[in-house]
Amino acid sequence: MKVLEKIMSVALVATVGFGFNVPNIYAAQPAAGNVSGMVDLTYAAENTVNSVVYIKVTMNSKTQTVEYQNPFFDDFFGQFFGEGNGGTQRRQVQTPKRQAAGSGVIISKDGYIVTNNHVVSEADEITVKLNDNREFKGRIIGLDKTTDLALIKIEGENLPAIPIGDSDKLKLGEWVLAVGNPFNLTSTVTAGIVSAKSRSLHANDIESFIQTDAAINQGNSGGALVNAKGELVGINAMLYSQTGSYSGYGFAIPTTIMNKVVEDIKKFGTVQRALLGISGMETSTYIDSEKEKNKEVDLGTTEGIYVADVSADGAAADAGMQKGDVILSVNGKSVNKMGQLQEEITKHRPGDKVTVVFMRDKKTMTKQVTLRNAQGTTTELKEADPNSLGIDLKPLTPQMKKELALSHGLLVTAIRDGKMKDAGVTKGIIIMQVNEKKMNTKEDFEEIVKKTNLSSDRVLWIRAKTQSGINKSFTVDLEDAKKETNKKK
Repeated sequence: MKVLEKIMSVALVATVGFGFNVPNIYAAQPAAGNVSGMVDLTYAAENTVNSVVYIKVTMNSKTQTVEYQNPFFDDFFGQFFGEGNGGTQRRQVQTPKRQAAGSGVIISKDGYIVTNNHVVSEADEITVKLNDNREFKGRIIGLDKTTDLALIKIEGENLPAIPIGDSDKLKLGEWVLAVGNPFNLTSTVTAGIVSAKSRSLHANDIESFIQTDAAINQGNSGGALVNAKGELVGINAMLYSQTGSYSGYGFAIPTTIMNKVVEDIKKFGTVQRALLGISGMETSTYIDSEKEKNKEVDLGTTEGIYVADVSADGAAADAGMQKGDVILSVNGKSVNKMGQLQEEITKHRPGDKVTVVFMRDKKTMTKQVTLRNAQGTTTELKEADPNSLGIDLKPLTPQMKKELALSHGLLVTAIRDGKMKDAGVTKGIIIMQVNEKKMNTKEDFEEIVKKTNLSSDRVLWIRAKTQSGINKSFTVDLEDAKKETNKKK
């Protein structure tokens, strides 16, 4: 069975060959030229290889709580011995220190580098090695799991930044080059063609991959896909393989998506994601699914995107779009694949207006749609800083867990002015769960705060206990009061 994998080279410290399953894309570098003649890719290779860097990440040893099933205790005996839930028990384990490797692309002379989110998202330390063997410490500027992109920074001057091209102009069959560090073989260049565009693989929430047949392998994640001019047209991220190694299918994130993500991270600290407010599928897919139910469908077209649902508080509903409409184009660009629609919307921010042409009852209609964010507004979102909530936390010690008969939790060690104090949280309280997520580490708390802040319901529902065993609950609204007031005006 063929497997879709995001891969980068990973090993246990002082160990060789330890596998680490991480998302990864590899794309072949295209070179446009005379179709009937030989294409010279040497210019592109020589002028881009210095812009692609080797990224080594270190993930320090951590203490994690894991659940396991005790086969010698069922619910009856488990209750008797204090081990209920069908013998499910929790144990703290120490994870080994790990190292992993991937690639990155220098996009500015002052040291901004684009790579994949999965390459650096868990890193405690980042080392960036240039093609001339200079090494720098890297720091994360921003992460975007939704597109699997990340922006990191090294401190340097006059670094070999790659020119950025327009991925929209890529043609099927055009030559491309994939530049990266497969199997830790630095500065490796492979060639292929653009096999497909706007490919959806359901690996990320937003994707419109460039497919290529360039040879790509472990360690290519975050590397460059460039055209014959030596321009960056994509960030390699994923391969489709039966073995985990090259088998002819690689995928890259187009620069049309990358440019917007990078610009937003630099300007706002987080991606300002615009939403049309619909769910759907390719019209041909919808028609085929209805035929399987012995239903005949005549939408007036077999192209475009069939609207399966419209969010009640979304941009499309506000513009008058309905379930059953078929979207034909956005801002004059035809959309026949979900990847094309996502790519076009991803270029914009909440508040931007787009022209949507769609068909309803076999009649063509045009609407101006004002895009919104996940909260259904056009206001700017900023990444939530858990420290601004006015609370200090630390995991429960094994001794505290034993004394209080708890399996997990975070102890509030200090409280300052802020939303947590306003909600009634006090020093000494043990936070057990936030929005259905059990709290084991400070990272658990930080992750749920950031995730909730970017969701449609920006509220933390907190379950806690006093050290005397009394259950408590708190509600913390992350919505900024001043913004909320302005929004209502």
